[in-house]
Amino acid sequence: MWESCQKSLIFNPVVTMGTQISCILVMSQFFYLALKPLGQPGPIAQILAGVVLGPSGLSRIGVLKDFFFQNSATNYYQTMAVMARVVFMFLIGLELDIPYIMRHLRLAGTIACGGGVMCSIFAAAISPFIYRQFDSQGSMFSFVLVLMMMIANTASPVVVRIITDLKLATSNVGRLAISSALVNDMACLLLLSILRFFQPGNETLWRKLLEVIGVIIFVVVIVIVNNRLAFWLNRRNRNRKYLKNAEVYCILALLFGTSMAIEAYGQNSMIPCFVLGVMLPREGKTIRTLLHKLGFFVHNFVLPIYFGYTGFQMDLTQLGSIRSISVVVVMVVLSIGGKISGTLAACHYLKLPLSEGVVLAFLLNLKGFVDLLVISIASETHKWGPEVYTVLLTTIVINTLIVGPIAAFIVNKERKSFGYRHMALESQDPESELRMLACVHGVRNLSIMVELIGALSGSRDAPIVPYLMHLVEFPDKPRTDLTYHQQENANEDFSDAEEYGVNDEVEINDAVDAFSSETGILIRQMKAVAAFETMFEDVCNTAEEIRASIILIPFHKHQRIDGKMENGKEGIRTTNHRVLRHAPCSVALLVDRGLGGTPQASSLDSSLDTDQHVATLFFGGPDDREALAFGRRIGVHSRINLTVIRFLHESSRDAGIDVASHQDDHVLMRFSSHGTENEVDNAFLSDFYSRYVTTGQVGYVEKLVNDGAETATALREMGDMYSLFIVGKGGRGHSPVTTGMSDWEECPELGTVGDLLASPEFDIRGSVLVIQRHRHSKNDLMDEE
Repeated sequence: MWESCQKSLIFNPVVTMGTQISCILVMSQFFYLALKPLGQPGPIAQILAGVVLGPSGLSRIGVLKDFFFQNSATNYYQTMAVMARVVFMFLIGLELDIPYIMRHLRLAGTIACGGGVMCSIFAAAISPFIYRQFDSQGSMFSFVLVLMMMIANTASPVVVRIITDLKLATSNVGRLAISSALVNDMACLLLLSILRFFQPGNETLWRKLLEVIGVIIFVVVIVIVNNRLAFWLNRRNRNRKYLKNAEVYCILALLFGTSMAIEAYGQNSMIPCFVLGVMLPREGKTIRTLLHKLGFFVHNFVLPIYFGYTGFQMDLTQLGSIRSISVVVVMVVLSIGGKISGTLAACHYLKLPLSEGVVLAFLLNLKGFVDLLVISIASETHKWGPEVYTVLLTTIVINTLIVGPIAAFIVNKERKSFGYRHMALESQDPESELRMLACVHGVRNLSIMVELIGALSGSRDAPIVPYLMHLVEFPDKPRTDLTYHQQENANEDFSDAEEYGVNDEVEINDAVDAFSSETGILIRQMKAVAAFETMFEDVCNTAEEIRASIILIPFHKHQRIDGKMENGKEGIRTTNHRVLRHAPCSVALLVDRGLGGTPQASSLDSSLDTDQHVATLFFGGPDDREALAFGRRIGVHSRINLTVIRFLHESSRDAGIDVASHQDDHVLMRFSSHGTENEVDNAFLSDFYSRYVTTGQVGYVEKLVNDGAETATALREMGDMYSLFIVGKGGRGHSPVTTGMSDWEECPELGTVGDLLASPEFDIRGSVLVIQRHRHSKNDLMDEE
């Protein structure tokens, strides 16, 4: 009796599933460590772990086979797979870059259609032959459609995970691949729903139509309820960083309840769950908490288990006949060939580079998501036999195991072409996407940083992707001032390094959420906790990871209420020096006096509600051109009046002018041709003038001076006229208009002019933004320390 109870306990389906999950996680980690030096991504290791553990490997042993493959365990495995698909589709919706997809929907749709259509043609041609080979019963038409969807499908979870592992998530080719995979998945799911709708059954079409309409209405209601719940939870947790765990469980219960209700109606719930994630408000603690908690859980547990279970289902022992092996080989070749030819044709039509087309072709060849659902449903509704199901499943797994490593190999080989390559703002199209990283050490500089982000997003034609990094000094000793109960409650909100800076972070989160709600601009937040000696590494590595074009960092001094500048922590200045030296892109150093002339600590009553006057000072050189390129993005904002002030030596009045001057009222533009750098300056200014000044968007003024003293006098006279001065750090060489100005230089990281404008003795009201263009070589680097 006792032995019987022990055996029933050991062979309990729940124990079986738990053991299987544990084995998959352990073995996948082993394969990941073994394949990582070869540049292979995680999903390949996880699928291999499932294959080794499944009936093709260790489960051929009798004891393991009896343990893992119990008839009563099938429902548990299917339930686990459904829950995994629901959670991941919801997370994809939360992480979806909606503005990018809307801007590139034509590209993504064309690429998805190119590969899908070609694969469908190949599948339709070969399907009748395969159907007859296996003497299948049932509708041949349904068999053809299933093969078309299976071969044409791209598994978006596999694509997302592999692109993340290959560090392509922020690259153009990576985002385009994810967008195309999502378009493909959504199209296949819609087609699957249509096929199930017209599938013969006991119900009439009118009844099915009413059920579909009922499901759509139900999803709309749930979306509204979910959004209202998110807004309510945001208000309820105003003074917290994250939602409470119980509140997260309520949202997930609503998600799973919705999924089960839709599945009970006989409809697929993946698209509704994806829509729930997409429609959730993009600001507030709700989405921040869900991304934080779900992201770690899904990427480290759900997906490895799901991918491992995909490989676990494959049984190569049932491919005993030459016929089955031949069919698998033919289908894999057609799938890879169809995707490559169709995707390359689409990329050629869209005039994309061949290297990107090849990577897209292999990435969009990955399978193991909707196609698994398709063949699972087909095997239940059609009498095609277990051999057909095994062949189709084996095709999916082998296709991914072949294509995944090839895609990783190509990306690693062409890492330089797909890697981060900085392009100066000067060289970028003003209407191209601007990716920027703004850094704050607390709430003191938050207001003006956010206002600058708002100013840069003044044009709908020039999209912006802003990131805000909260820099927190890692203390020498951990916090010991919390009581036991305070520490217990705090564990719901943060742990380890997240404990530091949490008070400022709550204020930062609330301020950013208010800004996003008001302007519709999504600011992606992150935090770095490090000692000042190494903090620059976090900033530079993050800028490279997100492929930023410019980094905004605050000056180590801040303005007091009486208007005097006060020194902050010396470690902040050390960090600034090292960021300027090691940054992989351009850097802007901000001296904060507030856009309205008054520093704002934590208030976000935007100064852009009133017109602001901004000046870009141009002396010449690469840093000044970068500053002018930054200024032209701000100048298109409806609330900003930008004026470009060019300083020229008095001798330019009589110097030879080789380029035709432009006369417009009080504007006289003088071009000289002394030296290569001047020629570059003149060409850049000429283009800027014709695009912005002649159209009236930007003002232009020239100041003729003899030396640095006259330049300082001119700057002092305009001190109260502008709320923000933008100037390049240096790189001008020996310029007579700044001669003598460096004699009283206090902060060389600001450059000659920037240091003068930031000086407490130089009484101006406006903030100062000093821009250093990226130094491409060691010869360009300046010794900042």
